[in-house]
Amino acid sequence: MPATASLAAREQMLVMYCPGPGRALVAENRPVPEPGPGEVIVRILACGVCRTDLHLQDNELENIQYPAVPGHQVVGEVWACGPGTRLAKGQRVGAAWLAWTCGECDFCLRGEENLCDQAQFNGYQRDGGYAEYLRAQADYLIPLDSALDPAHTAPLLCGGLIGYRTLRMAGDARRLGIYGFGSAAHLITQLARHEQREVFAFTRPGDESAQDFARSLDVSWAGGSDESAPVALDAALIFAPVGDLVPLALRAVRKGGRVVCGGIHMSDIPSFPYADLWGERQLRSVANLTRRDASEFMALAARYPIHTRITRYPLEAANEALTDLREGRISGTAVLTVSG
Repeated sequence: MPATASLAAREQMLVMYCPGPGRALVAENRPVPEPGPGEVIVRILACGVCRTDLHLQDNELENIQYPAVPGHQVVGEVWACGPGTRLAKGQRVGAAWLAWTCGECDFCLRGEENLCDQAQFNGYQRDGGYAEYLRAQADYLIPLDSALDPAHTAPLLCGGLIGYRTLRMAGDARRLGIYGFGSAAHLITQLARHEQREVFAFTRPGDESAQDFARSLDVSWAGGSDESAPVALDAALIFAPVGDLVPLALRAVRKGGRVVCGGIHMSDIPSFPYADLWGERQLRSVANLTRRDASEFMALAARYPIHTRITRYPLEAANEALTDLREGRISGTAVLTVSG
């Protein structure tokens, strides 16, 4: 069926876009886009809200082209297909952060498409999921089980995927510290416990609610980031975008331990003595994700009971969701639900 015929019944869509740095999102009706070769139009059912969306709003990412539509944890259904696609109309799919890569550079050819210099990302270089419809490259969509609840599935597509890549960079660490207990942390804690790892959760000092949430997920210990771990850690995963946590995490891991920074943006890391790094400790970052990450993690999520804790907001309340995330009022993940 031609794309124009598929979209004829719905020519307009609601979009929540950011008009410029530091600005609140604005609601606007726009034409539903037409799919080009290799593209599909996804009717959005739910979209997770991520701290990266705040970085977009705050102009903390490089070369943001405003106006910009945030959102990269999209669950939806294929609504229309462009030429050369193999997806079927009505198929349940997910759209994550990675939207497109060149497929030709050394990084892509080595299986490191997450490092492609030409890569484009949903909710950054491409319009994201704070909308009723999304245009996406078919080959970068993730097949999903239509029996799954869209809102509970959405957090797996960012917190789950980035968290999974961060966890894998920690190697076989048995005693694992997690700094920042939000969307990614609550998902990866469950996976780590299924793998029989001990988890030590570090939250904002005094955040008893987040610490209680962590304890409900069977962590070995939960406390503030200003507290010392009760044991030497094999690895530390940092999900909070706070550079001050890096020296703390380095001091918390044993010799030979690893500290992995899982975010796309972090405040400046303060200077620290070489002794904190010495002893063959390792410090590294996570950059984006690959389609292989997605297939591996979604298989694990189907095998293990990984439960997402969510707070639902209608698409029109995206500003409220972002404010609640910024103010630390979200336990788990905020998710926008689309009724259009």
